[in-house]
Amino acid sequence: MFFGRSKRKLKADYDRDLLDLINTLKEKWDYAQKTQDAIADADNEIQIETALAKQKYFYIYHEARLRNIKNDHIQPSVINADHSYEHYD
Repeated sequence: MFFGRSKRKLKADYDRDLLDLINTLKEKWDYAQKTQDAIADADNEIQIETALAKQKYFYIYHEARLRNIKNDHIQPSVINADHSYEHYD
């Protein structure tokens, strides 16, 4: 009985760490994309770093899906900073 409770707590800790990593990798990927878009003459190194950040995110995201982990945190990249509703009229 003691071992079962310990394993559940350990799994919960690792799941939380995995979700934190997913959020961090998503922020890094978004930052790399914004950097690449901001630079008019982006070289191969910037494009490769953006692609690498994307692949890291999707790899960890896939691992979380395999572990059936759900995130209750909304990423800032999902929320639109522009709160104007003029285009809905």
